[in-house]
Amino acid sequence: MPRTRSILVHGLGITLRRLPAFLWTYAFSLALALVFCYPLKIQLSNLLDRSLAAQRLSSGFDLGTAATAAMRLHEGAAGQASSITSHGSVPTYLLAYFLLVPGTLFCYITRTHARLSTLLRQGILHFWRFVRITVLTLLAAAFVLVPLMMLQTRWAEFVDDRFAARPAWLLTLGGMFIVLLAASLLRLYFDLVEAYTVQMGTEHRPNAKPDRRVRRTLRPAFRLLRDHLFRAWLVFLLLAALGAAGAFFSARMAMHMLAQPRAWSMFLVAQLGILLMLFTRFWQRGAEASLVLQNPLAFLRETSTIPFVAKTTAPVTPALQIVSEHPQHVEMIYNPDPLTPLYPAPLSPDNPLMETTFVETAPAADPIPNPEPAAPSLDEPDPGVFHHDPKKP
Repeated sequence: MPRTRSILVHGLGITLRRLPAFLWTYAFSLALALVFCYPLKIQLSNLLDRSLAAQRLSSGFDLGTAATAAMRLHEGAAGQASSITSHGSVPTYLLAYFLLVPGTLFCYITRTHARLSTLLRQGILHFWRFVRITVLTLLAAAFVLVPLMMLQTRWAEFVDDRFAARPAWLLTLGGMFIVLLAASLLRLYFDLVEAYTVQMGTEHRPNAKPDRRVRRTLRPAFRLLRDHLFRAWLVFLLLAALGAAGAFFSARMAMHMLAQPRAWSMFLVAQLGILLMLFTRFWQRGAEASLVLQNPLAFLRETSTIPFVAKTTAPVTPALQIVSEHPQHVEMIYNPDPLTPLYPAPLSPDNPLMETTFVETAPAADPIPNPEPAAPSLDEPDPGVFHHDPKKP
C-alpha cells in the first residue's frame, strides 16, 4: 500500500519549489493594480489638490471628507472614467487568471520549472478548458449558493425579530458562516476539477491529440473529494483562514498609518498582507496538486501500469542458430526477442521457443594457391612407368 503524504507539508514543498509561478502572478497583479489605479489617482488630484478640505485627509483622514470625495468621483466625466476603469479591470484580471493558473497547475503536477514562457504557453493551451470550468462553477454557484443566501436573508430577519444585541449578532454570523462553508466546499471541488483537467491534458487520445474533455474529470473529482473530504477540506479552510487573518491585520495596520506624511510604509504593509493572502492561495493549489498526484485519474493509472505489447505477424526469429563450418569450430549467434523473455534458460533443451539449425557449408577457397602441382588420383600405379623394355636402349 503506498505511503500517504501530508498534503499540507507536501503542498508547501511544491509551492516553494515552483516559487517563480507565485512571483510572476504577484508581479502581474501589482502591474494591473498600478495601471488601473492611475486614472483614479489623476481624478483625486484634480479634486483635492486645490481644496482646503484635503487637509482633513492628509492630517487625520476624516471619513466624512473621504465619503464626499468618493461621491464626487461618480459625477460627470470623472464618474465615466472611473466606470470605464472598473469595467476594464475585470476582463483583464480574468485574462491573466486564465493564463497563469493553468500554467501554475501544470508546473505543480508535472514538476516542470515555472518559467514565464511555460506558464503562458500552458495557459494558452488550457484557456478554453478553464473558461468552461468557470462557466460550470458559476452555474453550480447559482443552483447552490443563491438558495442558501436567500435562506440566510430569511434567517437574519428571523433573528432580528426575536433577538437583540450580542446573541443576534452571533446567530446572524453563524448563518453567514454556513454559507461560507458551502462556498468553500464548492470552490475546493472545482479546484480539483481544474487540477484533474491539467493532468488529463498531459496525455493524448488515440488520434494523437490532447484530451480536452472536461466532463471526464467531474466524476473523478467528486470521488476524490468524497474519499478525502476531511483532510482536504480542513487544509483548505486552514489556509484560507491564515490568508484572511494576514490580510485583516495588515489592513488594520495600514489604516493606522493613514495620517502619516509618508505613504511608503503603509504601502509596504498593505502589500505584505496581499503577498500573504496570495501565497496561501498558491499553497492551497499545491496541496490540491499533492492530493491529485497521490490519486491520479483511473485511466491514466492503467495506461502507466500496463505494458505495451506490440502485435506483429512477422515470423518468430529462431532463438539460437548454430553454424558449423569446421568440426572443431562452432559459432553461436544469439538473437533473443526483447518482448518475449525466454524461460527456461536459452540453452536448456526444455525451452519450447528454441530452434537449433545446423547449416553445412562448403569450405572456403584457399586464397594462397599451392605452388606444386597436384598429385594424380589413380586407382593403381601405371605399369608403363615401372616396367623396363629391353628392346629400347
